[in-house]
Amino acid sequence: MQKLTDTTITDMEYYTFKKLTFAGVKDIILSTTGYTGSGGCEIYMANEDGEKIYQAVMEAGKEFGIKSIGLGARDTLRLEMGFCLYGNDINDATSPIEAGLGWITKFTDEKNFINKAALLEQKLKGVAHKLVGFEMIEMGIPRHGYPVVDASGNTIGEVTSGTMAPSLKRPVGMGYVPTELSKEGCEILVKIRDKSIKGKVVKFPFYKG
Repeated sequence: MQKLTDTTITDMEYYTFKKLTFAGVKDIILSTTGYTGSGGCEIYMANEDGEKIYQAVMEAGKEFGIKSIGLGARDTLRLEMGFCLYGNDINDATSPIEAGLGWITKFTDEKNFINKAALLEQKLKGVAHKLVGFEMIEMGIPRHGYPVVDASGNTIGEVTSGTMAPSLKRPVGMGYVPTELSKEGCEILVKIRDKSIKGKVVKFPFYKG
């Protein structure tokens, strides 16, 4: 990316951005928010500049063996890192406390935000369900929307993301479970094709390379 701009970008801190000229196009935003866990970046541009910038990036990356991939690959990479995807793992019906995102929910006097009082109560009193990462003990691939069940087959939670993790060569997933089952090592059951398949709760990230 540095080959395509005169602005220094190699020293940018994680989750920052710069407005710059990139591949000859002015007023581009480049941010270090690549959502793959690999320290990448994202480029924001007008629609009409998209093809030009894409071709310039592919040309600049030839010496590094650059290849195109789609959102499916991005999805497995962010899942291996335990990154939440809006619409899957978090949405307007979940809370950041339930999702384990309390570290970005700052309860200070000078900060005010929607539903602050209710979220503070959750933080102080606890929540009934939590988002966890899990890996399958028995063979089966968890998918978005699959039920998490108890030994009697009653639904007690839901898988929000799941796949056969390509870097790990094993099936992993994220989902909401009762708080009492959210500790590392707790066994859970995921209903896959009418069978209750055993998994266990693990710490994020799944991929620790």
